[in-house]
Amino acid sequence: MAGRALVLGGGGLAGIGWMSGLLHGLAEAGTGLWDADTVIGTSAGAVVGAQLTSGLLTPERLYERQLAVPKGELTGHLGSTATFRYARAALSSRSIESYGRKLGRLALDARTPAEAERRAVIAGRLVSHDWPDRRLLVTAVQARTGAFRVFDGSCGVGLVDAVAASCAVPGVWPPVTLDGDRWIDGGTRSPANAHLAEGHDRVVVVAPIAAGGVSCTRPAPRPPGWPTPAPASP
Repeated sequence: MAGRALVLGGGGLAGIGWMSGLLHGLAEAGTGLWDADTVIGTSAGAVVGAQLTSGLLTPERLYERQLAVPKGELTGHLGSTATFRYARAALSSRSIESYGRKLGRLALDARTPAEAERRAVIAGRLVSHDWPDRRLLVTAVQARTGAFRVFDGSCGVGLVDAVAASCAVPGVWPPVTLDGDRWIDGGTRSPANAHLAEGHDRVVVVAPIAAGGVSCTRPAPRPPGWPTPAPASP
């Protein structure tokens, strides 16, 4: 697949602000990423990707929205027990799917705000609730099986629901019910899921979190033909 891909990773509300500021700063410096042919969003990146591809915001306006006092947000908290389960899942999982299943169980067991309340928050963040004309990919993980899924404009799922699923941090926010199943944060597979950009001529990855989840202890599989990164300098 030819063209340009922009990959936007997870990072919570801080990540949304950071990516919005960075995209605005790059645009001001003459490096516009606004017209990428494909935008891939995971968690916070799904929110920014939906805003970016809506056609209703300039880079400056996207940035200005982050400066306003937030309205309608819910308070989330990841307790010590959930944090321990994250660490144990990362250390004990032999595959990305296994890690996803363990965090899926955590998400299904956790006491969180109601799903409808959380959906309303996501809806309030987005300037458009319709899938864009451009190619936007939003990632999520099935809570029951740990299977990875990519939502787009042809999937039959609404944009708000897809973004809510991608942002459903296990233990903090409720899993999202779609197509008769429950879905959690796409970042439980990879902080950015940059493998989805395979085949594009040019790829830019904007990721507030460079590593996380099971990738902390075992690397995620790399697409065929992608180079192995050089080891970091001591």
